[in-house]
Amino acid sequence: MQQGRKDVLSAILEYNAGRDPERLALKFAALRRDAHSFLRGTCHRYMDCLPDDPLLLRAPVSMSCGDMHLENFGSYVGDNGLAYFDINDFDEATLAPVVHDPLRLLTDLLVFGDSLSLSRGDAQAMAQAFIDCYADTLASGKARWVERDTALGLVRDLLDDLRKRTLVRMLNSRTELKAGRRHIRLDGIKALPASRAQKAAVTALLADFAASQQDPAFYKPLDIARRISGNGSLGLERYIILVRGAGAADSNALLDLKLATPSVLAAAMTNPQPPWKSEAERIVALQAAMQAMPVAFLHALRSGNKRNDPSFVLRLLQPGQDRVDLEHCRDRPKRLARLLATMAQTLAWAQLRGCGRLGAATADELVAFAQQKPWRKQLLALARQCAEQVETDWQDYAKAYDESAKT
Repeated sequence: MQQGRKDVLSAILEYNAGRDPERLALKFAALRRDAHSFLRGTCHRYMDCLPDDPLLLRAPVSMSCGDMHLENFGSYVGDNGLAYFDINDFDEATLAPVVHDPLRLLTDLLVFGDSLSLSRGDAQAMAQAFIDCYADTLASGKARWVERDTALGLVRDLLDDLRKRTLVRMLNSRTELKAGRRHIRLDGIKALPASRAQKAAVTALLADFAASQQDPAFYKPLDIARRISGNGSLGLERYIILVRGAGAADSNALLDLKLATPSVLAAAMTNPQPPWKSEAERIVALQAAMQAMPVAFLHALRSGNKRNDPSFVLRLLQPGQDRVDLEHCRDRPKRLARLLATMAQTLAWAQLRGCGRLGAATADELVAFAQQKPWRKQLLALARQCAEQVETDWQDYAKAYDESAKT
């Protein structure tokens, strides 16, 4: 995976070529912030630098989120109207050896340890505890989910806060009323203006989709803006859409529409992949399979009938504050330890849900693998190696970014 590696700046510029310049500038600035932000926004670089280790090839294949990191968990409203805590980003999702997701999360933990006031020894101890919890959960062979009544710490806070929210409160935070009609608030932080051509294209795409739905009028667009969100996806075609909903201004709804791009993890894998009709179908199918309950209004849309035509993932807009905020764990090691245990269980449960489907290994195969001991130490050693590479890459990028800012 390391053959023909480019220098870090060239690799990042090449991968992001053609993206929206205004939002791409925001991404490049975010990558400069720290090594954790850099890891979040450069999954392609991480894959390019993965060690050629047999463990990454011989482990049983499972459904994978593909871009696992500490902030890829959060609370959300499922399509049954209830609140869940789960993995919440599947842009890079694919079928891959089961160790890829925990390895990337462990790499992030070791990279982010300093920011969380962890000593190197404490970070590695927490990483080992994560591996043991993850392996024990996988070995159980039973997929569960996080219950609000038994959740602790930050996860409990997220679920309780989500339950208190109302649709009107969400609308008021992202829109403004003018003459009795709602419009998306263009604050330059979460939303930017969309061009007339962009609005026309989104309207046409949504109209084609709505025609196949039970209530087409629900999806009538009232306003459309470019959305600012995430790290890795910044600069990609992405919109926030205010739709009619149930009709009245306080019954409108906000949807997220995001361009689906090929998975960099899938491109690096040697195991067979399902014959997806589109990149959006890949994302939606794997997200629906791995989450305890799919996020509300999750659909794959495509602007054309050919495999290479652009496709988009549509879902209900979820508040950004529902993502895990690691700042709440700074100088609070016990709180962080509880959070990591929940993440370890949640990841294992997600992989168990996909067992035996679309080419994934059976539950018995994952259980047998999890019961083995040697791979646990190997995984931690690989995470240390990957974390060192991320730190080096970030320092090189930061130097190049600062030099370009001077010119």
